[in-house]
Amino acid sequence: MDGSVAGGVARSVDRSGGAPVVGDTIQLGIAVDIPEPWGGALTRRRVEAGDPLVVPAHVTLLGPTEIPVAALPAVERHLAAVAVAHLPFTLHLRGTGTFRPVTQVVFVAVAAGISECELLAAAISAAPELHREARFPYHPHVTVAQDVAPEALDKAYEDLAGFSAMFEVDSFTLFSHSGQARWQPRRDFLLGV
Repeated sequence: MDGSVAGGVARSVDRSGGAPVVGDTIQLGIAVDIPEPWGGALTRRRVEAGDPLVVPAHVTLLGPTEIPVAALPAVERHLAAVAVAHLPFTLHLRGTGTFRPVTQVVFVAVAAGISECELLAAAISAAPELHREARFPYHPHVTVAQDVAPEALDKAYEDLAGFSAMFEVDSFTLFSHSGQARWQPRRDFLLGV
């Protein structure tokens, strides 16, 4: 669905399939999807590590945030304005990192595109409905193992140390979670359009 935005026209692609929203609140998340063939490979690697959260590989721009359903149209207008204000960019994923011992996470590192992800994340969370206190500073990455046995974390860290992928990011995706099913894509917001 196309939407007007001050200063330009935003293009977004509805991926919700018209799925109804149930209840007074909705959980949202916003991310950059990792395209194939890398996305599938990183998702499979997370499953192989024994990670119980089977979610497609992504770079989070806004972690799970609960908002009133009534605020969803305003949030989508805000996201369209953010997308228009940011140009597509190259994202380079390379090597691994970890947040241990603070949290039990191994990730594929963002080697280029860090600033662009940081600017997008800051602009997205500028909406009052999406602002939330962060437990940790924002650090763009692709989680490949989380809250699994130390041996599985070590293996993911070692196995993906030589990983490299470079691709153009031309959109980000709004996901929603009803509490009943997995995270579902609702809408893609095209950058610079």
